[in-house]
Amino acid sequence: MYSIGYDIGSSSIKAALVAISTGKSIAVVNEPKTEMKMLAVHNGWAEQHPDNWWLHICTATKRLLKENEIKSEDVTGIGISYQMHGLVVVDKDGNPLRDSIIWCDSRAVEIGKKAFDNLGNEKCAEHLLNSPGNFTASKLKWVKENEPDLYSKICKFMLPGDYIAYRLGGNMCSTISGLSEGIFWDFKSNTIATWLLEHYGIQKELVPEIVDTFSVQGNVSQKGAMESGLTEGTPILYRAGDQPNNALSLNVFNTGEIAATGGTSGVVYAITDSLSVKESSRVNNFAHVNYDISNPRIGKLLCINGAGIQYRWLLNNLKVSSYEEMNVLAASVPIGSDGVTLHPFGNGAERMLDNKTLGTQLSNLNLNNHTKAHLCRAALEGIAFSFVYGMEIMKSDKLEANVIRAGNDNLFRSEIFSNTIATLIGKEIEIYNTTGAIGAARACQLHKGDFDTFGKQIMDNDYVTGFKPSEDKEAYSKAYQKWKNELEQLLKNN
Repeated sequence: MYSIGYDIGSSSIKAALVAISTGKSIAVVNEPKTEMKMLAVHNGWAEQHPDNWWLHICTATKRLLKENEIKSEDVTGIGISYQMHGLVVVDKDGNPLRDSIIWCDSRAVEIGKKAFDNLGNEKCAEHLLNSPGNFTASKLKWVKENEPDLYSKICKFMLPGDYIAYRLGGNMCSTISGLSEGIFWDFKSNTIATWLLEHYGIQKELVPEIVDTFSVQGNVSQKGAMESGLTEGTPILYRAGDQPNNALSLNVFNTGEIAATGGTSGVVYAITDSLSVKESSRVNNFAHVNYDISNPRIGKLLCINGAGIQYRWLLNNLKVSSYEEMNVLAASVPIGSDGVTLHPFGNGAERMLDNKTLGTQLSNLNLNNHTKAHLCRAALEGIAFSFVYGMEIMKSDKLEANVIRAGNDNLFRSEIFSNTIATLIGKEIEIYNTTGAIGAARACQLHKGDFDTFGKQIMDNDYVTGFKPSEDKEAYSKAYQKWKNELEQLLKNN
């Protein structure tokens, strides 16, 4: 027997087939073959039609079944991961009324800022754990203000994963975790934030039904089965946004556990039971997948825009053949890069730096002594230092790291990068070879509450290696302090 997990990204749809008994990944497919397009009518806008996601879900599902000679009736559960913060609005017949306003669309920034000031920063932090910001609730307010005729036809709003679950099973529903990422959830009263809805003039009736993250959330309908190739009645057992799901995929559920990602941008997603939000302007706070009213688990999300994109820029401009060659060059240079420092903040405004745009800063370069090897090491160290700096910000919100788990991506494959972080925070970094789609498929078993078996399957199937703190912490600390002092001077001057 098998489960299928979907990961609905903005670039592609990934679908994974997993054997239930072992948790082993049988196959993962991507659709479409080329990157999905975004519609940007104006600068800062980003839209995709939700029916395109559904089309690729159906194609991917049929490919998985056919290419692996699996009968659809042998699939006993569906899990869904999806791009966070998107807005889908449907009419009474469940038809999308417009393109989805997706996560990277910034049109509602000013709406969120105004609400944060008008409602009171303290109230928003205490109840929402965030500013309304550019999240789903503010995007829905934008639709109300700018497309009133369309808004009047809305039956329900949904997040991207909610819409795919609806197309599969016909139920319009969401989760506490999902509603919290849209900034619809009041953590103090543990209810929908009706006061925010009232401020925005949004009717409570537009909120979909709430279901548990790990539960029978619906069953594949006759129509859903006909279009997707699945069997009618197959249960939908899990859904979550991509960052909470990434943490789940790495077996990160408990206070002090951290999931890290070193892709184009870097992400630190840490679990805590504290509702402290001293850093709510720099760190986002959402209900984690195992959030419970009596036992809260909050996922603190810190994003570093300038991470892997910085190392890729060097790859494209240093006339080197691969990241592996860059890592070898970097290893030929001592800790601290012989004084060269790089602050990798060249990918737009950095929220953790109070939304300042610094640009990438390369400092202390001596044209007689330094080479591209120094640039490679300074880049790896600079990106690693930005992760450590971010974790220091999170620590002021009473976060204590016990373990860091990361996917086997380009940055965390680098011994220099991973050792630098591990040494400075004094904790081992565990590396796992997994994906969000695989995690979503495995999560189908968690409605039974068997988290121990779930964790064992991840260790048995995915564990790659670990990076322990170096005994030579002094050299790393000295290099980090130099980098941090320079950063603080840059921030002061900006």
